[in-house]
Amino acid sequence: MRRSRLKYAGVAALLLFGGLTAGGTGQAAADDSPTATDAPASAGLLQAMQRDLGLSKTQAETRLAAERTATNLAPKARKAAGSAYGGSWFDAKTERLTVAVTSDAPASTVREVRATGATVRTVTHSARQLDAAKARIDRLSAPSGVSSWHVDPVANTVVVNVVDDERADNDVRRFVSQARATGPVTVETVARAPRTFAAGTVGGDPYYTGNVRCSIGFSVHGGFITAGHCGQAGAGVRGWDGSYIGNFQGSSFPDNDYAWVNVGSGWWTVPVVLGWGTVSDQLVRGSAEAPVGSSICRSGSTTHWHCGAVLAKNETVNYSQGAVHQMTKTSVCAEPGDSGGSFISGDQAQGVTSGGWGNCSGGGQTWFQPVNEILGRYGLTLHTA
Repeated sequence: MRRSRLKYAGVAALLLFGGLTAGGTGQAAADDSPTATDAPASAGLLQAMQRDLGLSKTQAETRLAAERTATNLAPKARKAAGSAYGGSWFDAKTERLTVAVTSDAPASTVREVRATGATVRTVTHSARQLDAAKARIDRLSAPSGVSSWHVDPVANTVVVNVVDDERADNDVRRFVSQARATGPVTVETVARAPRTFAAGTVGGDPYYTGNVRCSIGFSVHGGFITAGHCGQAGAGVRGWDGSYIGNFQGSSFPDNDYAWVNVGSGWWTVPVVLGWGTVSDQLVRGSAEAPVGSSICRSGSTTHWHCGAVLAKNETVNYSQGAVHQMTKTSVCAEPGDSGGSFISGDQAQGVTSGGWGNCSGGGQTWFQPVNEILGRYGLTLHTA
């Protein structure tokens, strides 16, 4: 395995579990947001979707096409809804983008949203109201029994997730009471608390910093981005073969969970997500943000390729080390060592793996830090196909 990959060494070290995204820095404004391309999906991506989502090849291809359409419609529909916007999501059953619009919106606004091609659902609360409620919860001090919280556009509420066997804890009950006072809040239970997916040094195709193994995320011009909990600014990084790659140039954890590493000493960057010999390598052609409900896949140095769906955005995750904000929750599994790895939807990069709960034998959930936020924070440009 090692000998056969020597010609691919630079690629392997930079894309240990794959992923690149579109050029540009930061989250684009609605009119300038990245556009999903119509390039055909790789065989590897289709195979992973068939395995993890229970789809046929034709169903996977159809869904990817529908998700590209929804991704391109989302910013236009949001602009059309204006202040009445209540959120949006991809409906896997109808394979269309659904946009929530408040009940007090004028008929002309509803017509404009429908004219974009989106389905309209009437709701009570606007996205601005829900985001404000979540921001107030972000200012509270959460006990360990509170897993996370996010705005759920489908339910039109803020969902607070509580670890099931700690819901009767006095600190948890107090937090929930304070959260309910901020606005429309629904409480749900989860099996376990989230954790990050870093790991001690083991074999495989990782990058190493100290005695920690993580996965490389997305190549940028001059380096790569990854998870912040994998290393502090200044820490040295070694590739899968033990050779020096570079150093952490910036890192933030908790509050955020992102970092970037410069690349040198013979290593280089390429716009590819490695398939690890399990699936075909995947070119990434953009960074258009996929709606809630979209299919999404993850590649990491421990568990390689796995797929699922986007469950929530802008979720605050309460790790033992502290809260991390603006995360995206998925139904994809992950395990220690996958931290920093890339999430993609179709051929569009989405973010880097942060943490979660469960494993790839019994299932679980995983959160990622959105890629466009990381680019904007450090002024980086992604290397894309």
